[in-house]
Amino acid sequence: MEELIGSVLQVDHAAFERARERHAGLAKPPGSLGRLEDLGARLAAISGRCPPPVPSSPAVVVAAADHGVHAQGVSDWPQEVTAAMVATAASGGAAVNAIARTVGARVVVVDVGTLRLGPVPDGVRDERVRSATRDLAVEPAMTLEECRTAIRAGARVAAELIDGGTDLLVTGEVGIGNTTASAALFAAFTGADPSDVTGKGANLDHGRTPLKVEVVRTALARHATDAAAGAQGPLATLASLGGLEHAALVGVMLAGAAARIPVVIDGVVTGAAALAAVALCPDLAGYLVAGHTSAEPGGRTLPDRVGEPALLDLRLRLGEGTGALLAVPLVQAAARVLTEMATLADVTKDAG
Repeated sequence: MEELIGSVLQVDHAAFERARERHAGLAKPPGSLGRLEDLGARLAAISGRCPPPVPSSPAVVVAAADHGVHAQGVSDWPQEVTAAMVATAASGGAAVNAIARTVGARVVVVDVGTLRLGPVPDGVRDERVRSATRDLAVEPAMTLEECRTAIRAGARVAAELIDGGTDLLVTGEVGIGNTTASAALFAAFTGADPSDVTGKGANLDHGRTPLKVEVVRTALARHATDAAAGAQGPLATLASLGGLEHAALVGVMLAGAAARIPVVIDGVVTGAAALAAVALCPDLAGYLVAGHTSAEPGGRTLPDRVGEPALLDLRLRLGEGTGALLAVPLVQAAARVLTEMATLADVTKDAG
């Protein structure tokens, strides 16, 4: 993991400035493409090239896991739903599949920690570290080694995709109980009050939200005691409060950044993973694109950490990578504008 972190370089600020200069010379009023111009410059900085390559082979990694905190009664849904969601995504029938087909993205479903009892469904990559995390309200959700193993699993999946031609990574997840763990990570990494970053998640209403807030408070207090005893640092926080899917997505993000390709972040769960990833590797922030603003309250803190507002706000809160996939055409368009638009000099020459 340390080698992977060490391989992430700062984005190329000179390429960013060249992209800004190029935009100023394109056949349009300066700044008229608004935030699309900013995104294009960020893509140039990520690739170290101006104009940047146009992503043509996106893939969404859907990391799946269950959570021991489910025992606290934080969800309306039984944990068996996670396995059903995994099977549906693997068979092509989930929302993530429909949207991925729309934008031409590959879907890779990775089981890093579900409570699955039967065989691995067709189409699911088995990287399971353990069967669900422990109850984060009572004890650390993962050991440090389990957390590292899940990070390595995510990085391995992403690296294989990149070796196979993937040039744009999208992050997604499934797992009952994961918004409680995500709220704990948001509160731990941002210092926010749990009530400000905890929402209803997949629950039908806010009937369980006060309980979720108190569970997060309990987990943070327990973690503070552990940290005082020596369990400190971003990795310890991730292991203590996060999920196996969070850890795997950290690996996906690190692998993408190491390969200098953009990583589009989805909603509140992948956003929590991104906060952990940036805490582990601050240079990673330059490679992350906030795809959409989650309707969950914690999701609104991510854009502040990556330095850019989210590209879309459609009041989504499904997860799976759906909102991030919808942002893929914007990423492609931002690169294509820099690559294919004529310059003012070209237009003037042709007119003459």
